[in-house]
Amino acid sequence: MAFETEESLDEFISAFEAGTWPAAEWKHAHHLVMAACYVMKYGRDQALNRARSNIAAYNEAQGGRNTEDSGYHETLTVFWIDAVTRALPSGKSRLEATRHIIETFAPQRDLWREFYSFDVVKSREARKVYVAPDLSPDT
Repeated sequence: MAFETEESLDEFISAFEAGTWPAAEWKHAHHLVMAACYVMKYGRDQALNRARSNIAAYNEAQGGRNTEDSGYHETLTVFWIDAVTRALPSGKSRLEATRHIIETFAPQRDLWREFYSFDVVKSREARKVYVAPDLSPDT
């Protein structure tokens, strides 16, 4: 995944929101890019609301379903929006900040495991509503 320009970020966000970004290319790093762009543009709370609705809509546009066992996951979405919010550097362009987020968190796809037990994240409750970390409270 190469985001070389501000325009490439805009093109990705537009394709994601339209549900046309190829599912085979919807990776962890793309979730991070979406989160960083949303937080920088809208602030944490609005970014979270947009992520909630747009991830669910994207899943359906790509032929997926959002059920109690698959699709959108509330707890992981909140976890990553909060992680990105805390890690965004100040005084950087959107492109520079997004690259920082990718460099920081793309290799840490399973960072949530430091805060949540597997059983909590795999629960239907955590998929449906936010569940606080059960291993470490400091997310």
